[in-house]
Amino acid sequence: MRESALERKVRLAVERIGGKMPKWVSPGNRGVPDRIAILPGGRTVYVEMKAPGKPLDPLQRKWAKTLTSMGHTHYKIDSEADIERFIQEVMPK
Repeated sequence: MRESALERKVRLAVERIGGKMPKWVSPGNRGVPDRIAILPGGRTVYVEMKAPGKPLDPLQRKWAKTLTSMGHTHYKIDSEADIERFIQEVMPK
């Protein structure tokens, strides 16, 4: 499955649980995650979308490390199984 198809699926899944998932574009900051999941209950999660089996690029790894070291949650999603896991973990209780 293409990255764009996975991106659409996860965005729609987030919307079904009451959230929003806009693209994140930050000029001058290469490697920032593709999407920000704005979830019910005041939770925000950063998501990097990748084609199936593709690893994070060095700048993406750096951003993931920076975000998690600051207490933020970062996900890499590259499969439908990742989408299911992500939704289960972020779904409001």
